[in-house]
Amino acid sequence: MNEQQLHKRLEELRRQIEYHNYQYHVLDQPIVSDYEYDQFMLELRQIEENHPEWITPDSPSQRAGAPVAEKFEKVQHPAPILSLGNAFDADGVRAWLERIAKVDERALDADFVIEPKLDGLSVVLHYQDGIFVQGATRGDGEVGEVITDNLRTIKALPLRIPMTNDRRPTTDSAPSSVLCSPSTLIVRGEAFIRLPDFEELNAELAAAGKKTYVNPRNTAAGALRNLDPAVTASRPLTLLIYQIVDWQDSLTPGPSPSGSGESGLRTKPSNQSETIAYLRALGFPVPESTHCRTIEETIAIHGEWQEKRAALDYEIDGMVIKINNHQLFNDLGVVGKDPRGAVAFKFPAQEVTTQLLDIGVNVGRTGVLTPYAILEPVEVGGVVVKQATLHNFDFIFEKDIRIGDRVRIKRAGDVIPYVIGPIEAARQGKEQPYTPPETCPDCNQPVKRIEGEVAWYCVNAACPAQLIRNVEHFVSRGAMDIVGMGIKIVEQLVTEGLIGDVADLYTLEQEALLALEGFAEKKADNLLEAIATSKGQPLSRLLTALGIRGVGEVVAADLAAHYGSLDTLSQSTPEGLQTIAGIGPNIAQALVDWFERPANHTVLEKLRAANVWPVEQLSAVSSLQSDLPLAGLTFVVTGTLTGFTRANIKAFIQTHGGKVTGSVSKKTNYLIAGENAGSKLTKAQELGVPILSEIDLRQLAGES
Repeated sequence: MNEQQLHKRLEELRRQIEYHNYQYHVLDQPIVSDYEYDQFMLELRQIEENHPEWITPDSPSQRAGAPVAEKFEKVQHPAPILSLGNAFDADGVRAWLERIAKVDERALDADFVIEPKLDGLSVVLHYQDGIFVQGATRGDGEVGEVITDNLRTIKALPLRIPMTNDRRPTTDSAPSSVLCSPSTLIVRGEAFIRLPDFEELNAELAAAGKKTYVNPRNTAAGALRNLDPAVTASRPLTLLIYQIVDWQDSLTPGPSPSGSGESGLRTKPSNQSETIAYLRALGFPVPESTHCRTIEETIAIHGEWQEKRAALDYEIDGMVIKINNHQLFNDLGVVGKDPRGAVAFKFPAQEVTTQLLDIGVNVGRTGVLTPYAILEPVEVGGVVVKQATLHNFDFIFEKDIRIGDRVRIKRAGDVIPYVIGPIEAARQGKEQPYTPPETCPDCNQPVKRIEGEVAWYCVNAACPAQLIRNVEHFVSRGAMDIVGMGIKIVEQLVTEGLIGDVADLYTLEQEALLALEGFAEKKADNLLEAIATSKGQPLSRLLTALGIRGVGEVVAADLAAHYGSLDTLSQSTPEGLQTIAGIGPNIAQALVDWFERPANHTVLEKLRAANVWPVEQLSAVSSLQSDLPLAGLTFVVTGTLTGFTRANIKAFIQTHGGKVTGSVSKKTNYLIAGENAGSKLTKAQELGVPILSEIDLRQLAGES
């Protein structure tokens, strides 16, 4: 790229960044992810670093925010509310330290504080003689928007500091004394919405038929910058405070105003560790911070936070590394609008935007058609993503997702990437609404939708796509557990025509297997032995393996205990099935429909002929269970557990005679609720289902 092209690219980047600043800060409607915005800024800074003569005062690199909205009163900040430079890997952090050491070599011997980089709206709070008098947004870094009344609605914000008159902190950096605030104290923090609160808010809005929000950050920003404080009060906002912007005191340290004779603590903290301790002692909510002696320690702490990021109940997009000593921090000065003494060490992006090129459809083992997004390749969470789930067809309609849209996608940890929704502001008029297929994409047979359900189905039991997934499910560990038969072997067997349904597995012979690529005599014999062993699986496993819609491990166990055999179950009615806890009309009808299909009759007769026909001894099961303390009780488990894993609590309940189902209904006897319980807790409360803790459960089961 020659100089002329490079300068043209510079101007283009400035226009793009200014546009995205306006979308993000003024309209609260970003159309690119933070990661993409950071990449634009990184490219701009690199060009300006190589051509400092091209830097202009109005360059986005020379400002911290965006223009202040006209609808709010303006306030001049007492000091610049700065942004942060970014580092995207450990080498970038080390390079940051090397750069600032060239400005002041004391940085090489500095210690650091590392704090989570919150994804919210930056706010500036003014206190006069300990009373909250004004609050503002960051605005453009020099001038902010006054949002005092809105901030007052946040319960985490102290309206008076210290929170109690007799508070006596006993930390290393805040000695035991009567704590006082200076005459004027101005602090900076971040307002945000915790994830469980955001999910609950969206659930309430959806239940009321109202539009839901895209992400917590935009919701928080929109609430705080609303002209009606009542709207702000209705949003579950909280905040964390991490910086002292200004400190002015008309008094010097001496006798406390309370007359107690103890010294009043009015000395301004000299480092960030002391600042966090002092703010906490005053009663401010503060972020978790870690003091680090070396830069390598901060890199290690960053790695720990990255691992636990998915388990946090609030969103962060990295960690902020700060020179601990305030004097050194200030002496290092500012480059553009970024303080040299701090850097944001970003995590790999979890949310990005990209183009939706098309929508494809997968056919599942029960015939369910599932749409997926075909995307312009984009890196998210350190992985290049070309496809993402779209949940179901109703989701596409509700979100008005169109082919050609720019969409937000998210990938957290090892979770499959999924589409959050479209960016309507980015539409250009060429996007096309999506129409679901009328026939199966694999077998061209008609597609059916059951009234009241979101799923669409291929009704052809002989559909090749269903067969592969049916067999894969049938042999899986939670079903018939045929060891050694993975998806590759299943695909070979189906492709070569050796099996036409799951029952054909039991007629496979060594000669046929040896003809397959990758099979030798020992491998073939091991597989045949595993198939033979699976004949001994109980009825509940076989019912799970058959892949009947709605019949998972829990329902299968209930059916096996109630009916005892496939012969008896096949004669059941929808009404009879619904007398079993956890089985509603949809599952009951699905069972009846499955047994009525001729193709399934054929499968059952083949299984009977192969001696795969387990029968439960009902009387023995009944007498064994009836004396147990949880016999006859149905439980649902929700939230984060502390004393059990999900598998352990299920086993505990079943061992003591109870049943575990996946959804709350009138037939549910108890809900076991851990931390951050969501919609199941709400439904249980609506239905009057008793709520138990893990301790309550143990007591109910006769264990203390």
